[in-house]
Amino acid sequence: MPGALQRPAVVSRVSDLIGCTPLLELASTESGSRLLLKLEMFNPTGTAKIRMARAMIDAAEAAGELRAGGRIIESTSGNTGLGLAVIAAERGYTFTAVVDNHACADKLRGMKALGTELVHVVDDGAEELATAAREELAEDMARGQDNTVFTEQHNNPANGVGYFPVAHELHEALDGKIDVLIGAVGTGGALCGTSRELTKLMSGFTVIGVEPKGSIAFGGPAHDYYQSGTGTPEGAEIGALVDFDLIDEGVKVGDVEAFATCRAVARTGLLIGGSAGGVVHEALTRLSTLAPGTTMVALINDGGEKYMDTVFNDDWMQDRDLLDAEAEREIEELLTKLRGNR
Repeated sequence: MPGALQRPAVVSRVSDLIGCTPLLELASTESGSRLLLKLEMFNPTGTAKIRMARAMIDAAEAAGELRAGGRIIESTSGNTGLGLAVIAAERGYTFTAVVDNHACADKLRGMKALGTELVHVVDDGAEELATAAREELAEDMARGQDNTVFTEQHNNPANGVGYFPVAHELHEALDGKIDVLIGAVGTGGALCGTSRELTKLMSGFTVIGVEPKGSIAFGGPAHDYYQSGTGTPEGAEIGALVDFDLIDEGVKVGDVEAFATCRAVARTGLLIGGSAGGVVHEALTRLSTLAPGTTMVALINDGGEKYMDTVFNDDWMQDRDLLDAEAEREIEELLTKLRGNR
């Protein structure tokens, strides 16, 4: 895939702007190790998931499951829905998003603005994840309906395929110098799709998966968590795209640490989403332990602009016992130390 970092000067569709996202060096050590962020919020809709949204619709069209005037149905916490909403609008499809109240309000507003029909599985204001209920309803709505596809992102192979270009973009930009790839694990598409394709281009790199504390993919006790669009909550099945053979190490980061990192990173001028905060927290805390000259790449799948009412809202954070000034200060001090080596 030569020229993966290039696009025409003028494009004719919003989806033509997908990809070619930049890398930012956030931190480095005196020994020459560095942390690079793959900033996927520079995609349309501000998230990586529009990559796989397009790939899933391409696959459905190629299989003859979706034709002109068809309907797309998906269970989503927001970012996949935003991507599908863009593709549906461009191609003339109807899109129905099955959602719960765990999704950030701005994601729901964004989908609605793009013409999406929102169907809520929880109407009483409860904030807990309802992934299993969402997926059950989405499947029921699509069953037996002509020219209707439930894209089923957690088990759709095209999800992972949608991230193959990320591997090519990274390999081209860094001349194959990638020692550690770290990213959030939700559906598994982004991290496992990228690493699967990257293994075709190079070898010798380590893959680290990050999920919220309370998620069940890497074991441990299950409980509620506030990081959205990531992890596998209790009662939900671990998706087929989570390929443990591709993940060398699985770790967990709590909401407090993830959100404190988001807020500390914001003071450097960069807004990242909650699950990205978990990834950056883990990357920063282990950067100094890596061998000299290590290049660590973190997949930042979501920007922070959608989280003004949550992660970046002191009252919302305080009400949920998530606000921790000391945790933020520790990350700020670590960032200051590591950024001084750049």
